[in-house]
Amino acid sequence: MIYDFDTVIDRKGSGAIKTDALQELYGRSDLIPLWIADMDFKCGDFILDALKKHCDQGIFGYTKALDNYFQSIQNWVKEEHHWTIEEEWFSYIPGIVRGIAFCISHFTDPQDKIIIQTPVYHPFHLVPLSQSRQLVFNPLIEENGNYRMNLEGLKETISKEKCKMLILCNPHNPIGITWDKKTLIELAEICYDNDILVVSDEIHSDLAVFGNKHIPFASVSEKAKENSVTFMAPSKTFNIAGIFSSFSIIPNKKIRTPFYEYLSSRELGEGNVFSYIATEAAYTYGKEWKNQMLKYIEANILFVDDFLKKQIPPIKAVIPQASFLIWLDCRELGLNQNELNSLFVNKANLALTNGEIFGKEGIGFMRMNIGSPRSIIEKALDNLKEALR
Repeated sequence: MIYDFDTVIDRKGSGAIKTDALQELYGRSDLIPLWIADMDFKCGDFILDALKKHCDQGIFGYTKALDNYFQSIQNWVKEEHHWTIEEEWFSYIPGIVRGIAFCISHFTDPQDKIIIQTPVYHPFHLVPLSQSRQLVFNPLIEENGNYRMNLEGLKETISKEKCKMLILCNPHNPIGITWDKKTLIELAEICYDNDILVVSDEIHSDLAVFGNKHIPFASVSEKAKENSVTFMAPSKTFNIAGIFSSFSIIPNKKIRTPFYEYLSSRELGEGNVFSYIATEAAYTYGKEWKNQMLKYIEANILFVDDFLKKQIPPIKAVIPQASFLIWLDCRELGLNQNELNSLFVNKANLALTNGEIFGKEGIGFMRMNIGSPRSIIEKALDNLKEALR
């Protein structure tokens, strides 16, 4: 089956945050929305058909996950990421950011210190601070447009700071890095030896592009396995973020049992009927849709990169190894961040994500969501070209 990613779907008035929060967040409602990380592609018929089948029954009572639900996840993770997980390691989670918040609440105390590696997904800043935890920054090292972890800096930092947790973004948002096995092994060694729990957000794990591969953190070594909480979801991959279909994987029983008891006592570990159905359908029947979607995303990435090089050379695309998000280096424009945001919003009529919210290392950058029909991406870039001209 050939899937359609070119049809433009008008989402305005549907309650989509991407379109219907523009006035509130950007002061204008007439912008091309290329910011929040969901795609403008209709999800596959295999998901819609499964949901419709249940809707046709007409009963939406209390629902439990059937065996096929976990088996679909287990099979997907093994086939896609070469990681064999066991059912007892597993729990439903009502969203990965919520899962991170639950981990912070359960595994740390107020004023404990949590490490993040900036520039990084902004809830990694906001959620710990909202729970009165202290942030310790271990910024990535940028070299000629490429980024790597500062592992030596991490060792130095934790020799001075008593930290309880490191939140890992794997693949890394906003830059789209698929961390290599050597880096993850060394990170696992450092954190295990210093009693720092690694909470790994792997929501973009299925979105590796251009031949890159995602490696689950917990799979790289025994120390990683015994000292980690992993969060995954089909939500980014299959564009079903509003269904809340995330899950956690915790191999170490000493970490897993009290955390899952924490979730159970608050009734946080049970999904709803749609989360179970959509997840099972996506992971059972969705591989071909995913592969075609990623080919389309790769073509969009190359289109953006080529357009910028030919038409707007001061703006450079950092080519992602995973995801439908592109980190745009706008520093050669010589604008401060307010001027840069104004250029995109008020001159080009575009809503992108302000790079500064990912940390001070994001100043001079914008994050662009290219998970849209190419006609929309082309229109957005033409707007930007004209604004600069």
